[in-house]
This record gives sequence, structure tokens and C-alpha cells, in this order.
Amino acid sequence: MKNERVLVTGGAGFIGSNLANHLADENEVVALDDLYLGTPENLHDDVEFVDGSVLDDDLPADVDVLFHIAALSSRNMHEENPQRGVRVNVEGFVNTVEQVREHGCDTVVYASTSSIYGSQTEPCPEDMPVHAATGYEASKLAREQYGEYYSDFHDMSMAGMRFFSVYQGYGGAEEHKGEFANLIAQFADELADGEAPVIFGDGTQTRDFTHVDDIVRGLELAADHELDGIYNLGTGESYSLNELVEELNDRLGTDIEPEYVENPMKNYVHDTMADPSKMRAATGWDPEISFDEGLDQVCAQYR
Repeated sequence: MKNERVLVTGGAGFIGSNLANHLADENEVVALDDLYLGTPENLHDDVEFVDGSVLDDDLPADVDVLFHIAALSSRNMHEENPQRGVRVNVEGFVNTVEQVREHGCDTVVYASTSSIYGSQTEPCPEDMPVHAATGYEASKLAREQYGEYYSDFHDMSMAGMRFFSVYQGYGGAEEHKGEFANLIAQFADELADGEAPVIFGDGTQTRDFTHVDDIVRGLELAADHELDGIYNLGTGESYSLNELVEELNDRLGTDIEPEYVENPMKNYVHDTMADPSKMRAATGWDPEISFDEGLDQVCAQYR
């Protein structure tokens, strides 16, 4: 993308700020965030920051492209306040798309989630059955349905991107998320501080860990190609939490066993793995940062 005016909602958060900073090199970028999960400190000086909510009536909507990343991104946030989850994740999505559409924007790339696949140990294609087992997943499925509506009814390019376990580490823009940060970031920080990471169950659960730099490239490519429909952004490889702790210990020079506790979460997703072939065929996208390289980057700040 070059010389476009871009709105990134959730733009001061983890993924949003990485995207906004990247795009600002060659575009005019506005980052909107209500600072519930974000901080302006994540943003470079050449990004215009607007303190506001996706529920506002006067969004900075005069843009060429909308990247809608804003969301209550944790299942716990939704279970604690389902009404707020719907307002932010669904109403906020519709409100933002409506406002940019009225200004002539017809290219939207938005965040969905891989959680709707449930527990899967084989690569998940986008056309497999999905299910809303939590309020968070229901809100993202509703977002995808509205994306389909805007595509069919208003002829907009609506690219829904299903993220798989996005990480960067506390050396990047994840630190402010604290308990809501990816497990890679949390476990690395705990081990570096001599603390035992807590694992629900026996540690055999697996995740398709995808570095935020690869996510950002995928989002930009989705806009460049004016993609429409649903696309996975994941590596197609999965690693268990036990493997994760072992690899982090090795890099940090520690030897700390995790603490295993009974899993308190209902409808817990035990395993995730993407099938990224649709995205690859549409744009040529492939993840460039391997699990090993990503862990090296996460742990570099502690050496």
C-alpha cells in the first residue's frame, strides 16, 4: 500500500499498533483507540492518534481503507459483560463500516478469530464447519456475517482474517496487555524472572503461534488485493505448551518446571492449526518468521 489514507481501529493495541506503524511509512494513518487495551506509547510519531471508541458517532471515517482490529479480544471479557462484548465487537463493527462506507471507502479488512474452529489437531480450512462455543466466538461469527452482508449488499471488499495465536513478546507492543498477552510473552517473562508459568491441564494443548510481523504483512496484502471473504492467518504448524516452556528455558538459560493446575475454563480450545493455503493462493502470503526465530526474538531482551 502507498499513498492511501487509512483508519486502523484498535490502533494503539498490540496488533493494531504494529499495523499502523508499518503502514505509516508510506501512507497517511489514523489510529483510533479507546485505550481499554491499548496505549499511545505503542505508536510512532508519524501515526495520527485519535482517542475514541468504535461506538462513537463522529469517527475519522474519510479514508480509503479501513483495518478494523478493535475488539474485546478475550473470552473472559465477554463472559463478564456479554452486553458490552456485543456492543464493541458487533455494533462497533457495523458502526465503523457504515461511517467509512458513507465516505466512499469500499475496502475493509477486519479481525476475526481461529477459536471458532474449536479444537483441531489438523489444518483447518476456511470452509470447514465453525461453532460459537463462547460469547467471544459468537461476536466474531456475527462480525463475519455482517461482513458477508456488506459484501453482497453494498459491493464492498470485506476481508475477514482469522488470526491464530498472535505473539511478539514484551520487547514489542505486547507488554501493556499483561494477563491478556499471548502465552509466549507471558511464559518468557515469568521464566526470565525465575517464576514458574502456570499451565491449565497437562500442557499437551497445542497452538499455531503466528508472529505479529507475519500478521501485519497478511493484513496489508488483504487490502492490496481487495480480498473478499474469510482467510486464515496462521503458520500451519502447532506446538504444545510443554514444548514452548522447554524451548524458552533453553533460550533463557533457565530450568524451571511449569506449574500444572486444573483447567477452570469451560469450552476450552485445546488445539489450533491453520490451513493458510487460501491466503497463499490469493496473495502469495507465507509466514516468514519460524517458531524458533520468533522465540529467539522474544527472548533477546532478557539476554
